[in-house]
Amino acid sequence: MITELHRNPAPPTPRRRPPVLPDALDSIGAAGGVANVIMQLSWPEVGWGVRESRVDTGNVYKRPLKRARTTFQYLAVATLGSDDDKRVYREEVTRIHRRVHSTPDSPVKYSAVDPKLQMWVAACLYVGFEDVFEWLHGPMTESDREAFYRSAPSLGTTLQVRADQWPATRAEFDDYWHEGKSRIRFDNPVRDHLVGLTELRMLPQPTTVLFGRLNKWVTTGFLHREFRDALGLAWDPRDQRRFERFLALTAAANRMLPYPVRTLTYRVLLLDLKWRLRTGRPLM
Repeated sequence: MITELHRNPAPPTPRRRPPVLPDALDSIGAAGGVANVIMQLSWPEVGWGVRESRVDTGNVYKRPLKRARTTFQYLAVATLGSDDDKRVYREEVTRIHRRVHSTPDSPVKYSAVDPKLQMWVAACLYVGFEDVFEWLHGPMTESDREAFYRSAPSLGTTLQVRADQWPATRAEFDDYWHEGKSRIRFDNPVRDHLVGLTELRMLPQPTTVLFGRLNKWVTTGFLHREFRDALGLAWDPRDQRRFERFLALTAAANRMLPYPVRTLTYRVLLLDLKWRLRTGRPLM
């Protein structure tokens, strides 16, 4: 699968070894973070679950910095963490998710511990990692893509996804992804919630005024067409050409940084996890 970020890809890049998921764990990849959240919330059950959640400590509009920390810490644990780190984080995620469920007044029925919904969230995370890797390091060969995919199940099993739920091959994942996209729907309250994220409305002024428009443009560029169209975000060929130049420039700048610098955010978040466990502070 070649994503929209690589509509006109260069030839696959020769590599000394097959890529694995941590190779895409790059701090600059956070630029596509809001786009990935939109993808995850594109199933009505997930979107309404977040929109109606009564767990205020995880509400991005009330605790934006904490929500960012826990989201990226999850990615650090799922890709770089030990088995114990993953177990502890999975238990904490499960504890929080048990509190997120529909009520009789909810527009759709949902539960945040539903493995089918968590599989969709994990699939969106995987596609985001694949996009980031190819943005920063060039297109993969099919064998590289398969090796990259084989390193990815922890994105789901660190949630509530069972190991046997994860599609066995990259081709089977494509089938799952294609079917999953047929369920994309943004009801108006969920759409307003997500457009607000693109415009950084959860952050204090003057952040929204200074960076909201730019963030919305970057987020729209990172979205795959089906999600962008469903959310009603405008995008034209001129935007696409500018976005492709943005990708090329940021990838070139990123290659100038050593790996420890590029992954610093995630390594610090792993240290933060160990500090929280040692001192008894809450993870979420």
